[in-house]
Amino acid sequence: MKIITGGVTAAKGFQAASTAAGIKYQGRTDMAMVYSEKPCVAAGTFTTNIVKAAPVKWDQEIVYQHPSAQVIICNSGIANACTGEEGFSYCRATAKAAAETLNVDENSVLVASTGVIGMQLPIQKLADGVKAMAPKLQGTLEAGNEAAKAIMTTDTKEKEVAVQIEVGGKTVTIGGMCKGSGMIHPNMCTMLGFVTTDACISKQLLQEALSQDVKDTYNMVSVDGDTSTNDTVLLLANGMAENPEINEKNEDYQKFCEALNYINTTLAKKIAGDGEGATALFEVRIIGAESKEQAVTLSKSIVTSSLTKAAIYGHDANWGRILCAMGYSGAQFDPEKVDLYFESKAGKIQIIENGVAVDYSEEEATKILSEDAVTAIADVKMGDCTATAWGCDLTYDYVKINADYRS
Repeated sequence: MKIITGGVTAAKGFQAASTAAGIKYQGRTDMAMVYSEKPCVAAGTFTTNIVKAAPVKWDQEIVYQHPSAQVIICNSGIANACTGEEGFSYCRATAKAAAETLNVDENSVLVASTGVIGMQLPIQKLADGVKAMAPKLQGTLEAGNEAAKAIMTTDTKEKEVAVQIEVGGKTVTIGGMCKGSGMIHPNMCTMLGFVTTDACISKQLLQEALSQDVKDTYNMVSVDGDTSTNDTVLLLANGMAENPEINEKNEDYQKFCEALNYINTTLAKKIAGDGEGATALFEVRIIGAESKEQAVTLSKSIVTSSLTKAAIYGHDANWGRILCAMGYSGAQFDPEKVDLYFESKAGKIQIIENGVAVDYSEEEATKILSEDAVTAIADVKMGDCTATAWGCDLTYDYVKINADYRS
């Protein structure tokens, strides 16, 4: 696997464009379009929140009920959630505008929205934005990067990644972009993520690969414990690499899954590290678990603990908060067998052994916890299963950002 520069336009046949439609933000782009020269097989994973935004419902129908997709239209600023039939009709109107402008099937247009819940979209601005983007479509890395910027809300940086692999003697490229900073606690996936590939792969295996992978990537991220109404990850494959079709779970499928995992893991970590107000990426690794489920439960309980996140912000090795979070997680373990370590590029230090503190240096621990990416490693000594979750520290700025998000 080769890591390359790029995002959604890295794979053959994919183009992107962006525009400033003035939906909510002023003086910046707020709409993005991703287009494939050929129809794609599509896969998707969506929020498990009972309150689902109109675009989620639209995309579920396209992904699950139609054979192909060719366009993604995304706007930032307004989420089109809790907007009733009117909101859903705007999804159809957006798809219709794209279909007419690009000469594609209306049922091949996927839509996504992110921003304030409860506001209706200014549909004329959206339709005008679609028409403005179509002639600007380009397959350049710059076009993909600008699209990644256009879908941001409270994100402080665009998020994209791309890789290449060899499949059947052909070079296959996978690239992706995402946005997400707050209201991040996925139970499916999180935020908005768009992944494109020129691989030739069956729709069934594409969906299976994505559905399996989100469990260890996006589903292991939490910024604030709030599961969004709009969580969507879309994966499009146009087959333009011309590799032999991946239609069974062979070595080629495994290669594809490994590359997809790298894409999704990278994007998931970028989201966690760019949490609203965050100053540090906080990674939690559980080792020695008796089952995958136990490891996942423990890691997510730690990474979502507000007290632990606050301690990470303060560079404080307050290990009692971590044991406490493990204890109320619902997973069974022996607290008197737990070893705990903190690690960063500044070093690694053991904090507790068999449930009690060792004679560690607070100064050294603070130094390790002062980096912009820190890891807590807990060994529960019950087996050989592991899990990793990602989050961020909890800062004053998180409250400031969310206290007046609508203004």
